[in-house]
Amino acid sequence: MTSRPQAARTRKPPGERRAEILHTAARIALDEGLERITLRRVADELGVRPGLIGHYFPAADDLVSKAFAHAAAQEREALLPPGTHEADRSPTARLAGFLVRLTGADCLDLSRLWLNARHLSRFKPGLRATVREQESLTRTALTGLVEEGVRRGEFRTDDPLGAALHILVTVDGLGAYANDDSDSDSDDLNHPALQDLALSVAEHRLALTPGLLRAAAI
Repeated sequence: MTSRPQAARTRKPPGERRAEILHTAARIALDEGLERITLRRVADELGVRPGLIGHYFPAADDLVSKAFAHAAAQEREALLPPGTHEADRSPTARLAGFLVRLTGADCLDLSRLWLNARHLSRFKPGLRATVREQESLTRTALTGLVEEGVRRGEFRTDDPLGAALHILVTVDGLGAYANDDSDSDSDDLNHPALQDLALSVAEHRLALTPGLLRAAAI
């Protein structure tokens, strides 16, 4: 009997393999939650042995932390790109796009991921440090955008960091209900007052005309 030849395995460069592992773990985190990230689960997704995942991430908790950081960084760069990449868009348009997308249905998985990470970070010191780091990076990016808007005369505030914090705390407050999947019109969370809450807070803190950010995002 002739044995079936085995498919040759391709050995990927370490950097490429590590990036592949992180990308896969981050996707699992966004789709199903950080608790579902295990060395075996990631290995099954990639069609490799768990030992290979363990070679790059010996501790599962480290993989969880790195996967969260990877997902958070990717989403932040998509929602709030660096100014050098957005030179043709005004600070008002960039802020509007950030808030409308971040508080929309398309970013529910991201809101759930942050909610998930903040809860688990109570029990995982490594993840807690990663959450703090990602929060700081987001604050810095948003504060920089507010400062640019002030320099261009689009925003008015003498406390850009305070304005950014106020906006982000509002977004986080809304995100606390990300796991509520009710679509009933009678659900209090569907009240019109909440639909543009983050936009209204930003407009108030930056002395913008009410409704300007929603219009700028279209």
